[in-house]
Amino acid sequence: MKGVNFQEALEIIESFPEDQRESLIDIVKRRLLEERRNQFARSIEEAREELRRGEIKKGTVDDLMSEFPE
Repeated sequence: MKGVNFQEALEIIESFPEDQRESLIDIVKRRLLEERRNQFARSIEEAREELRRGEIKKGTVDDLMSEFPE
């Protein structure tokens, strides 16, 4: 299947009826939101794994600030 460049995609979308363009916008927004949620969940899991391996410390902001020289 031949790839479509951005301008071609816009032209295709502009050829759709208005209700289909609105539906497409809703679908794309939902998929982007789902992608961000998945990325966030992966990031949380990676941080938990690093904590389990002892690669990061757990503490308060005061604990963190105490590690910096004055």
